Amino acid sequence: MTEIDTSVPHSARIWNYWLGGKDNYPVDEAAGDAYTAVFPGIVTIARSSRAFLGRAIRYLVLEAGVRQFLDVGTGLPTVDNTHEVAQRHAPESRIVYVDNDPLVLAHARALLTSTPEGVTAYEDMSLLEPERILEAAARTLDPSRPTALILSGILGHVEGHDRARDLVRRLMAGLPSGSYLCVNDGSRGTDPDYEAAQDGYNETGAVPYFLRPVAEIEAYFDGLELVDPGVVSVPLWRPDPSPDGTAPRPVGQHGGLARKP
Repeated sequence: MTEIDTSVPHSARIWNYWLGGKDNYPVDEAAGDAYTAVFPGIVTIARSSRAFLGRAIRYLVLEAGVRQFLDVGTGLPTVDNTHEVAQRHAPESRIVYVDNDPLVLAHARALLTSTPEGVTAYEDMSLLEPERILEAAARTLDPSRPTALILSGILGHVEGHDRARDLVRRLMAGLPSGSYLCVNDGSRGTDPDYEAAQDGYNETGAVPYFLRPVAEIEAYFDGLELVDPGVVSVPLWRPDPSPDGTAPRPVGQHGGLARKP
């Protein structure tokens, strides 16, 4: 296994810290705190992204009848991971997680907890290997049955929008009709403070994450049938009722869900 470098902050561990997880190191906490000092709203973005994923999976299970999930760029386990949400509503759901981060690998055992009726598997691969991902997923998922492809906060790590779109296209090409694509990623055009903070972070030498205009996030869904309300800021996507009755506020993170005809 690749040795985990605890001397350099890592985006997956920083994200874990913002979500309230424990799988991070002092260097990640320091980087996360430095980021929040510039832009405190990043914690809201991280948690809004995770909440969107939960609502999307709930829709897929309860309304679309999906029972297979391919989650690429899993990140570190925190709360309400894909398999937990899916199997809470449909215990027979089958989930394949894909990531190539050594710390995520070290915690794979935590991800590999499944209901007795379902299956949770883990594949050590990069998003940049879509055909290998599909081949590996077929060991756990039935390639003839609809599958939901989950790309949560991962496409921003791909330099070049055309390259990111091509990876999405190749992954969806290997899934049958009736499959779904779920994407959420950092966006431009909503929060200038977030954009300035992220651009500054990218200049530190850390693994960069590229915010993209909403139109470029929408382009990931070309050729697919978007589920209402389309691609929107993630708190606005089929929000649950607020306990205090307040309306959700947009953040610089957009997402959507779409069906393959």
